Amino acid sequence: MYATDSRGHSPAFLQPQNGNSRHPSGYVPGKVVPLRPPPPPKSQASAKFTSIRREDRATFAFSPEEQQAQRESQKQKRHKNTFICFAITSFSFFIALAIILGISSKYAPDENCPDQNPRLRNWDPGQDSAKQVVIKEGDMLRLTSDATVHSIVIQDGGLLVFGDNKDGSRNITLRTHYILIQDGGALHIGAEKCRYKSKATITLYGKSDEGESMPTFGKKFIGVEAGGTLELHGARKASWTLLARTLNSSGLPFGSYTFEKDFSRGLNVRVIDQDTAKILESERFDTHEYRNESRRLQEFLRFQDPGRIVAIAVGDSAAKSLLQGTIQMIQERLGSELIQGLGYRQAWALVGVIDGGSTSCNESVRNYENHSSGGKALAQREFYTVDGQKFSVTAYSEWIEETPQFLHMGEIIDGVDMRAEVGILTRNIVIQGEVEDSCYAENQCQFFDYDTFGGHIMIMKNFTSVHLSYVELKHMGQQQMGRYPVHFHLCGDVDYKGGYRHATFVDGLSIHHSFSRCITVHGTNGLLIKDTIGFDTLGHCFFLEDGIEQRNTLFHNLGLLTKPGTLLPTDRNNSMCTTMRDKVFGNYIPVPATDCMAVSTFWIAHPNNNLINNAAAGSQDAGIWYLFHKEPTGESSGLQLLAKPELTPLGIFYNNRVHSNFKAGLFIDKGVKTTNSSAADPREYLCLDNSARFRPHQDANPEKPRVAALIDRLIAFKNNDNGAWVRGGDIIVQNSAFADNGIGLTFASDGSFPSDEGSSQEVSESLFVGESRNYGFQGGQNKYVGTGGIDQKPRTLPRNRTFPIRGFQIYDGPIHLTRSTFKKYVPTPDRYSSAIGFLMKNSWQITPRNNISLVKFGPHVSLNVFFGKPGPWFEDCEMDGDKNSIFHDIDGSVTGYKDAYVGRMDNYLIRHPSCVNVSKWNAVICSGTYAQVYVQTWSTQNLSMTITRDEYPSNPMVLRGINQKAAFPQYQPVVMLEKGYTIHWNGPAPRTTFLYLVNFNKNDWIRVGLCYPSNTSFQVTFGYLQRQNGSLSKIEEYEPVHSLEELQRKQSERKFYFDSSTGLLFLYLKAKSHRHGHSYCSSQGCERVKIQAATDSKDISNCMAKAYPQYYRKPSVVKRMPAMLTGLCQGCGTRQVVFTSDPHKSYLPVQFQSPDKAETQRGDPSVISVNGTDFTFRSAGVLLLVVDPCSVPFRLTEKTVFPLADVSRIEEYLKTGIPPRSIVLLSTRGEIKQLNISHLLVPLGLAKPAHLYDKGSTIFLGFSGNFKPSWTKLFTSPAGQGLGVLEQFIPLQLDEYGCPRATTVRRRDLELLKQASKAH
Repeated sequence: MYATDSRGHSPAFLQPQNGNSRHPSGYVPGKVVPLRPPPPPKSQASAKFTSIRREDRATFAFSPEEQQAQRESQKQKRHKNTFICFAITSFSFFIALAIILGISSKYAPDENCPDQNPRLRNWDPGQDSAKQVVIKEGDMLRLTSDATVHSIVIQDGGLLVFGDNKDGSRNITLRTHYILIQDGGALHIGAEKCRYKSKATITLYGKSDEGESMPTFGKKFIGVEAGGTLELHGARKASWTLLARTLNSSGLPFGSYTFEKDFSRGLNVRVIDQDTAKILESERFDTHEYRNESRRLQEFLRFQDPGRIVAIAVGDSAAKSLLQGTIQMIQERLGSELIQGLGYRQAWALVGVIDGGSTSCNESVRNYENHSSGGKALAQREFYTVDGQKFSVTAYSEWIEETPQFLHMGEIIDGVDMRAEVGILTRNIVIQGEVEDSCYAENQCQFFDYDTFGGHIMIMKNFTSVHLSYVELKHMGQQQMGRYPVHFHLCGDVDYKGGYRHATFVDGLSIHHSFSRCITVHGTNGLLIKDTIGFDTLGHCFFLEDGIEQRNTLFHNLGLLTKPGTLLPTDRNNSMCTTMRDKVFGNYIPVPATDCMAVSTFWIAHPNNNLINNAAAGSQDAGIWYLFHKEPTGESSGLQLLAKPELTPLGIFYNNRVHSNFKAGLFIDKGVKTTNSSAADPREYLCLDNSARFRPHQDANPEKPRVAALIDRLIAFKNNDNGAWVRGGDIIVQNSAFADNGIGLTFASDGSFPSDEGSSQEVSESLFVGESRNYGFQGGQNKYVGTGGIDQKPRTLPRNRTFPIRGFQIYDGPIHLTRSTFKKYVPTPDRYSSAIGFLMKNSWQITPRNNISLVKFGPHVSLNVFFGKPGPWFEDCEMDGDKNSIFHDIDGSVTGYKDAYVGRMDNYLIRHPSCVNVSKWNAVICSGTYAQVYVQTWSTQNLSMTITRDEYPSNPMVLRGINQKAAFPQYQPVVMLEKGYTIHWNGPAPRTTFLYLVNFNKNDWIRVGLCYPSNTSFQVTFGYLQRQNGSLSKIEEYEPVHSLEELQRKQSERKFYFDSSTGLLFLYLKAKSHRHGHSYCSSQGCERVKIQAATDSKDISNCMAKAYPQYYRKPSVVKRMPAMLTGLCQGCGTRQVVFTSDPHKSYLPVQFQSPDKAETQRGDPSVISVNGTDFTFRSAGVLLLVVDPCSVPFRLTEKTVFPLADVSRIEEYLKTGIPPRSIVLLSTRGEIKQLNISHLLVPLGLAKPAHLYDKGSTIFLGFSGNFKPSWTKLFTSPAGQGLGVLEQFIPLQLDEYGCPRATTVRRRDLELLKQASKAH
């Protein structure tokens, strides 16, 4: 009979013989109890016989002499007998042991393997789709053959095990509507220590509109209820990894070479480089009409280098004027046997090799049939590049267009790891849904033309044991709530906190072509999801559902191609969002951009979860999205959270990569609507909502200190909008890289004053690349193509050709950007591209506490910063945030001016006479001290505020307000301190106005004059606003004075002066208390002035004409402008050269500078740079470096220069001079006619000898040793041309190199995984 163990254990397979259900010490869950009967007890007769013999020996008597002699004799006999007995006994023992071991090894069951439990009986239910199987107490079944049943229920100690064998030759398919595992029931396919070797398939069949639906589980499922056990363990294999070498479309670095139908009559010829597969020449020769064209083809072929690949195909007709001399040239140089006798409109195609003879030639001829149906001739041959990539060249007489495959990058480019992910989808245990050929019934067929009613696995609370590893799930999930490939449903704690000694996990799953998500973690904590792939799925893939899920760890998972689904508003795309309106209120039409369109590969609904080593690519919206529920949702609704998610510190975020997503790679922002639709808010429940802000505090207590959220090692590239959008505070991004994104990284504060108490965001030790050498490939999310980059070549673009690319984008702040490097931000005639930029069309506030320091700009950064200009995307640049954009250049690393502020060039609130204009940035650089005034008015909709500095009355700033339609408009101008300002309105003056001092330090001040009708009376009060409860403290009344001079003398007192002649109410805003850290306000509260005005006037309150020139002041400098810095910025930029997804590995950056003929004549050097150390040569010849691959950062073992006059010496050196286990770096300078080293580069990594004659430049990276690395490369250029700048990153200390074992490599990711497991 089958017995279940306590929760957390795999069950024992045999009931103990004495009936005791307790396990003995040393019991291992999941093992078969071994059949080892106890040794038989000695019989009483045997014991008595031994005793009698001892007594008998004691009854004989001898004399002392006889006794002595007998003792000696007996002693000798004893020794002899002892030896004989020992020998016989030992021999018998070893013989018996050998027999026992032999029998054991051959016949004894492996106690780790569930299918070898001797209590199991074979089960063959046959093919009966009506059979409803119940496996209950006493039923211990081993499935040994294919079966089809209606359903299977396993309960009350019942056990079902899939049979296996050592050679893995079984192939068992079980078809059933469902499998339900209830209390005490168990399903086993393999075990953790005895993985299943054969092929096992469970097919869940049935249609959505047929048969009955089971309570809770529905249809087509594997369900695990309380007390149930599900253990599935397939053969272990690598789940996914990163490409070691770039896989270009059609296998070629330069595109598909099945030629397109873009030619006309004659012979169409392509010449292809046999070493690189690059098309060198493309020509058409009209040998039908013109004999001169035939002669031109003859000369064309005569001068081709031996070894070149040539493809020729007839277009329409080519024979009429084809001369015999040309025919002979084709025969001699290409080995053609079919060109002779080519007739009118005969189709002929050839692929051959110059001077390769007929054995290298493949050709075909077809006769012309009729005008509408020409014969097709096809010629094709396969070749290999010197890098070992196979490619084929195909020529058609009727040229057929072929769609090339996608580019899959396998390199580190410009310091950023852009290697494509490669996943293995197949497993030897398969759970699959059986699907129809097309969509049917009520399965959202208006959105899907295929069947989306797959199978699903659902695990309920209080299960005994669930562990899934190396299982393939295909066609799983349904477009219905709760029906997902793997669904942990309200399971609570599934680790030690829930009583599971063996914590629950899923490991190595392959979930592909899913119809609803990948893995859903619903009301479940402490789950480990590891090495799992989700590919081509609908809706959020790795999905945390209700906003209460915590302590879950996602380690080294891969999500690719996450598509929209219908279940939640956040799953939906544009059309789904506006079409599905049954859950909105009234006639409300959802707004896709704000209600929906958030589908994400990783949907993390609570920050207290761990993400380590994951990858997300190809999502419609986001790769990883952190959102924050105001309260639990769904089936967890009503639960009381001990701590709000938006206040909870972030779990571990380490070494995740996001690319090729549309909205963002990483998105940290927003929440979901937690109320049902109503007249007050007609939007659908759980639609996207903008109310939540991430502001983590210690113990999730806002009264305790903030705890910075750490985003460590994020790699984000090729995301259309944002590499990362991060809102909240405090948040730190470090050791991260952003490349080829529309915008690399955007920081947004956790809110606007006064709701946000002030926080910060920081990015450090990071790299930003505008447009890298990864040109991309159109398709998938890559919808836009145009020219760009430093070489202005065709490439994929994040948006259209006018979209302004930015590396780091400032929204509001305060932010701190430090120790970071920017590369390759080059504008085009169509668009701006800048290293640092600002959010476009920004109506929000922006703070002068945005700080930048220790940044470095590469040589190809044209705009260090750009403030925008009217035009595409920027529109009129007239929003409040646009006008007030500003940051503090702490050390001058941006502008060259230390301790300077940078703002928009037309902002005269921040200027003084010594400021420096930078027109191409649309910027002004100024010295000074700056703060903000937060102005709030009551009941004054659509009111614009004009603020003017007394020194620049001709240049006022008009502010529209953050939300003109709000009942309480807000304005936040940035102001230079110790200056005077006047404020005016485009309508009647507000009756109630609040002025808050934001980012004022103690004793900072400005003077303001607010415009009112001349008959206005005032009540002006001061107080400290306590943000937590909205109360006021230390309230003081302002008193009037009779002149501006008196006000100036008493500026530290609570006084105001109203000049009725101009209508200006003057007062000083001077901070009385200290401000700490990033807080907007002082430690005593927010210093606030309230002005209540009483007047019956409805006139427009604009006092500009009366105020100036009366209150005009000559512009002056309060803080002297610093001198411009000279020299390089010391310590600027990131110290990291390369950012990879395997940070425990070391890489050697190598850069080659290869000038062309003109640059060489000008004196430009040739350079090999190794880890920043330059090795330069200026004379024609070859430079060869030998580097130890086992030393970090690097060790140069040889440097040899071979002058042009002595270049032949390199042949002997390559044969004998390079020590084993060495990296070889070779670069030529000048034109070397005879470089006879092709065959010598093959042992160093080339796949075949290369054609190295008449090259302008040659660069080679190779390895001397028994291992051929994927990074070996050969680059060549035509005569007179250089190769420019080439950069490669070579891995060091690989085991394959044969490096001596050093100390154990520290794996930070594994340390963090262990830390997360302990924290569980």
